[in-house]
Amino acid sequence: QVQLVESGGGSVQAGGSLTLSCLVSGYALRNFCLAWFRQVPAKEREGVAGIYFAFGSVMTYYADDVRGRFTISQDNAKNTVYLQMNSLKPEDTAMYYCAAAGGGCGGSDGRWRNGLDYWGNGTLVTISS
Repeated sequence: QVQLVESGGGSVQAGGSLTLSCLVSGYALRNFCLAWFRQVPAKEREGVAGIYFAFGSVMTYYADDVRGRFTISQDNAKNTVYLQMNSLKPEDTAMYYCAAAGGGCGGSDGRWRNGLDYWGNGTLVTISS
């Protein structure tokens, strides 16, 4: 059974940085699409970034409003995926979720945007102005 546990959320001022971590158990990260989503009340959950590592290559994907500020990465030895968030804005405030599914992410408009099979419980990020 695949389990995901997020950590690293917190409260920072606008312009600051946070790094979220997601420890994945039950499956190796290779050939898995891994992604970070976020959700605010009364809005749909949205894909923020996705990553797929297979055959020695890494493909990453980003939502337009985080590209250049957020970086997704994974450490296969630690079975952990990260989301480095820089230049944070108040509108980045949300519950952030880690998600995973076997196979690829489906390209820039793929399933990393819409939803995957396995989910963590989320970690809250609050950005103050």
